[in-house]
Amino acid sequence: MSPIRPYTIRVSQTEVDKLNQKLALSEFPNELEDAGRNYGAPLGEVKRLVTFWKDVFKWSVVEKEMNKLPNFETTIDVDGFGPLDIHFLHEVSSVKTAIPLLFVHGWPGSFLEVTRLLPFLQESAKNHGPAFHVVAISLPNFAFSSGVTKRGFGLQHYAEVCHKLMLVLGYYEYVTCGTDIGSSITRLMSKLYPSSLKALYTNLVPALPPSPWSLNPFPFLSFLARHILNLYTPAEKAGLEYTRYFQKEGMGYYNLQTTKPQTVSYALVDSPVGFLAWMWEKMHDWTDGYVWSDEEVCTWVSLYWFSRAGVESGLRLYYESTRGDEPARAGGYIPHTKLGLAYFPREMFRLPKAWGHGLGNVVYEKEHKKGGHFAAWEVPEAVAGDLIAMFGKDGGAYGCVKGNAGYASQPS
Repeated sequence: MSPIRPYTIRVSQTEVDKLNQKLALSEFPNELEDAGRNYGAPLGEVKRLVTFWKDVFKWSVVEKEMNKLPNFETTIDVDGFGPLDIHFLHEVSSVKTAIPLLFVHGWPGSFLEVTRLLPFLQESAKNHGPAFHVVAISLPNFAFSSGVTKRGFGLQHYAEVCHKLMLVLGYYEYVTCGTDIGSSITRLMSKLYPSSLKALYTNLVPALPPSPWSLNPFPFLSFLARHILNLYTPAEKAGLEYTRYFQKEGMGYYNLQTTKPQTVSYALVDSPVGFLAWMWEKMHDWTDGYVWSDEEVCTWVSLYWFSRAGVESGLRLYYESTRGDEPARAGGYIPHTKLGLAYFPREMFRLPKAWGHGLGNVVYEKEHKKGGHFAAWEVPEAVAGDLIAMFGKDGGAYGCVKGNAGYASQPS
């Protein structure tokens, strides 16, 4: 078993200087009058962000702050792909029986998202709530983890890396919090490693309507009646409307990255302006009115620009996730693992809560009034509150990890 090594983030000044040279030579497209956001990231916003990135933003300052976090690295051997160096954060609670919680990000997120949750989770035990040992992985191809050089690295391999990381840390049973593609990865982990993954929480609920072929016909009949009579709640109606809008207007990136990621990579790898615009559009549009500071935007973009594997590697996740033995898919009942489902109004897919029960044993669900796709960053108090309630003494997942219920006194 590979040892755990402290990790220090180091980006060379040469790389920083090269970025600034590219930014200084930037050329911008023109923009139609009154284009707004209909055509993509607005020219004025992108110019402002580029100027900030070039003239104000200091990677060295950000790097210094990131190095205050509990950064570690280990080497994990992946079936068919060999050893990969994996970066992760590991915040160990002072409560020995704390719940091992793995946070799994997606694109264009990163391990950094969990840092907004940590203060709330750390306070939980002080307020008589459950304590957590928090692990936040940098997935292969992201941030400071190794890149993969062979094709075919699918969701099952990401799941394998996440599971093996928890085993290396001595967590043979654990729970997860997944966002974006992290939701699909953790769902697959619950299928592949049910004896280890005891409960999962996600704010991206990949549900489908109840099936007419189920052994129990009542969920389908209830869905059919509600659908025909349009008996959805106001929040469900708004969610379905937004889901239809997103599928029509917001999936351009997805279609490119799941079919021809290499082609779009030539533009994004060569142009930091192009990559910033590519990310900024999603960061803005996928939130619920969250006001990003220029510093935040440049930090998120820089994490990709200075990543070990390069910005192109993260794009390939989409291609591989739709292929292979375990492609990402909506629906499918997975038993054994307890589910916590959070519904935020500006999540890209916002479906009726009843559909979520077709995914497994739902022990916690919460409909929030504020928040979007990056909920852990936008409204960390809401996500942390969900986790504390789900795993607390009155929660449906209390005591699911043997010997690690999150309290000094354990359930009998």
